[in-house]
Amino acid sequence: MEKFVEVLADKTALIARSRDLILEKIQTAISQRGQFTIALSGGGTPKPLYEALAAESLPWDKIHIFWGDERYVPPQHPDSNQLMARQAWLDRVDLPETHIHPMPTEADNPTADAQAHEAQLKDFFPEAQDFPAFDLILLGIGDDGHTASLFPHTEALEVRDRWVTIGNKDGQPRITFTIPLINHARCVLFLVAGASKQTALEHILAEEGDPLQYPARFIQPQGELYWLLDRAAGSVIEDR
Repeated sequence: MEKFVEVLADKTALIARSRDLILEKIQTAISQRGQFTIALSGGGTPKPLYEALAAESLPWDKIHIFWGDERYVPPQHPDSNQLMARQAWLDRVDLPETHIHPMPTEADNPTADAQAHEAQLKDFFPEAQDFPAFDLILLGIGDDGHTASLFPHTEALEVRDRWVTIGNKDGQPRITFTIPLINHARCVLFLVAGASKQTALEHILAEEGDPLQYPARFIQPQGELYWLLDRAAGSVIEDR
């Protein structure tokens, strides 16, 4: 694993740097493998990134969009990660609908939907032996140190034999990529903004710590790991 930690001046610089990095990864993946696979994150931080990518002229027919996790709500629900990404980016570009691979959330059975999405992923990545290798997985963290829907001291943290599982936040189910699937990625990119993330970042990036308490510590991909932080979040790193 190659690890990079960068503290950017502000959120505008954070978004610009993450856009440039993703554009670089798109070019490399398409030139080497003929397509680019990315798993998106939800939350407020990546929304301006998606809007910036919507303004780019890209080979959309070679890009496939997935999600690292999804709240268990219908696709048109205001809390849906899919809805946010569609409004900010996907519906604004010439991306084939068949290249958008959302997590299903309408069976009224999270376990069944998680299994269905895993089957969809296995159809898309037929060459995968144990786990597929996404070109890029975009992640954030919560103030509690969670990432995707991998929350502290929850059962999802123990799953090692599945690609997709059930996350749990205060009794509300979510669908999420598992730790080993994320760690199989060629590149994982964390975007972190805001002073409220400082405490979690200190624990996540410390040399030693408890990943069950701060699940983002579990993310150690086989490829590259980028932590891009705005100064409000990253000042604790600069001060160490």
